[in-house]
Amino acid sequence: MSEYPTFQHGKSRFDQNTFSGRFRHFLDVIDPSTLFVTEKRLQECVELIDRFKQGTLPPGVTDAQLWQAQKIKQAIIHPDTGEKILMPFRMSGFIPFGTPVVVGLLLPNQTLASTIFWQWLNQSHNACVNYSNRNASKPAPVSKFVQGYLGAVTSAVSIAVGLNVLIQKASGFSPTTRLLVQRFIPFPAVASANVCNVVLMRHSELSEGISVLDDHGNVVGTSKVAARHALLETALTRVVLPMPILVLPPMIMTALENRLPLLQRRRRLVLPIHSLVCLAAFGLALPLAISLFPQMSEISVSQLEPEIAMATDCKIVTYNKGL
Repeated sequence: MSEYPTFQHGKSRFDQNTFSGRFRHFLDVIDPSTLFVTEKRLQECVELIDRFKQGTLPPGVTDAQLWQAQKIKQAIIHPDTGEKILMPFRMSGFIPFGTPVVVGLLLPNQTLASTIFWQWLNQSHNACVNYSNRNASKPAPVSKFVQGYLGAVTSAVSIAVGLNVLIQKASGFSPTTRLLVQRFIPFPAVASANVCNVVLMRHSELSEGISVLDDHGNVVGTSKVAARHALLETALTRVVLPMPILVLPPMIMTALENRLPLLQRRRRLVLPIHSLVCLAAFGLALPLAISLFPQMSEISVSQLEPEIAMATDCKIVTYNKGL
């Protein structure tokens, strides 16, 4: 396949039926260069895509230009609401804006206050990213967002503080072992809170359903079954996402600190090296986790409600699972 295949509106230029295709697609999605796109350039991209849909493209427009225009539009504009997503909450901004928070979460020798602060800041950022990239085919009140946010913060802080207290009281740990174990506390706290966040913020989809689309992108109905699939896929992604981010850096930093005399002599180098390790882990983990499932997931009509089957001749329909 050539680098730029024939342009298809609303589709990815990479095969979404394979993990490698989705991985390459999401490397495009998280490309931070789209954070620097000007308003003028964004409008040019939106206009170019609109003219493609209307069949009025000017001569000389290439597939590469169309794919790039769609990449920019999708990075900035929400597919359901048509509104611009704030820069810190775009998928392309998740790594640059999220890495400082990850570094804070994994700082050694955390106090009670710093543990609460970093867990709160992390869940605040996650909640805003979840809400900004939600499935908005069915409107939900802001109270759902607040409920999910408070639930996530409460669960994250409770688990992190609770585990810290238990480890401090554990008499069987040496000081070195206690410090090592404490470095891994953020993962169970963040993973549990991420699931809580997604479920509380989007549980209304379970009762109201989400839109399902036919082969031509037309809405054929609203399905609660598709909503359950969407939330399950998103929750699993949110568990996998923090795993390499919050597990690998503590392992790598422990090994480096034990084996590199330079880090033992010059402790001021630990933080910048720790930050680089977190950045590398974050950059790898994000596209891997969100590539587990395609953004537009497919489901057999036979698995859905009878009214969906009556509304379309398609055997397979799609739905936006959200992020």
